[in-house]
Amino acid sequence: MRLEPIDNPSLARKIALPAAALAATIIIGSLLVLAAGANPFATLGLIIKGAAGSKFALLETLNRATPLIFTGLAVAVAFRAKLWNIGAEAQLYGGAILTVVIGTSALAALPSIPHLLLMAVAAALTGAMILLGPVILKTRFGVDEVVTTLLLNFIMLLFVSYLVEGPMKDPMGMGWPKSERLANEARLPRIVTGLRLHWGFALGLIAAMVVWIIQTRTTLGYEIRAVGHNPAAAKFAGIPVNMVLVKTALLSGGLAALAGYSEVAGLKGHLSLDLSPGFGYTGIIVAMLALLHPLGVVISAIFVAGIFVGADSMSRAADVPTYIADMLLAIALLFMVLAILLTRVRLVRG
Repeated sequence: MRLEPIDNPSLARKIALPAAALAATIIIGSLLVLAAGANPFATLGLIIKGAAGSKFALLETLNRATPLIFTGLAVAVAFRAKLWNIGAEAQLYGGAILTVVIGTSALAALPSIPHLLLMAVAAALTGAMILLGPVILKTRFGVDEVVTTLLLNFIMLLFVSYLVEGPMKDPMGMGWPKSERLANEARLPRIVTGLRLHWGFALGLIAAMVVWIIQTRTTLGYEIRAVGHNPAAAKFAGIPVNMVLVKTALLSGGLAALAGYSEVAGLKGHLSLDLSPGFGYTGIIVAMLALLHPLGVVISAIFVAGIFVGADSMSRAADVPTYIADMLLAIALLFMVLAILLTRVRLVRG
């Protein structure tokens, strides 16, 4: 058996294979729930109810989806150019650091809107610079960006640990390793009073629309797709491949950093080591489930967030371990990668 490329996959093939991947994920998830001693149908109902069964549940799902939209977009943009950005976690924390630095500085005297815009721009630039290093190493010296971006995640976590235990530690924090809280003018307002959903979610929707426009309506979007499909052919056609990769890195890193900005300015209000429970890594799953489509990332992020929020509620109601949600997402990613592969190639004898 060998793999044979499919030049023009049919629309039915593009739809049927990802749908089959999701169906297989549900079947395996049901078997896992059965193994845990629960009813799969009742458990699925509890997950749906916990994720969208009330106004509070739905808004909490959207709130959890907010950082995943940004990290999913960051990964989708980079992967489209075959720039394997595994470091969205580092870029997220980089954006969070600058958000806290500006949000707790003398600039707090600025009015709220200019203050929020300044923090967002500073955070995005920080994330862009963090990813720029690995891309320069890749384009100039051929260093694998998977390794460099992955290692930067751990370096950034150690750096954040140093900051919250040292120079940025809140003197009024009763010894807890966290930074000072942002000024009120530096906080994103809540969309619904009394609930946690904030305007970072709206910013994520705007970012998804902007990325979609860039990818489908601009020269840069065409160049990113061309480099992703075939760098050698793109270079032969006169496209500056290395410069396109640099621009892609700046956009991808900036998007991931906005996840840190939205979590600090919209939700937490301070920097700590537990700011992200793996949003950068989960962004890879979100992007792959969306088939790297920026508008699909929004739907995928809400779906993934719904699984997490619903699983928390389900675990309390049905006494089923929440790690089943993590297993479901991992299985979904594996099946989706396989579905994408089989969309583009077919197995033939010979």
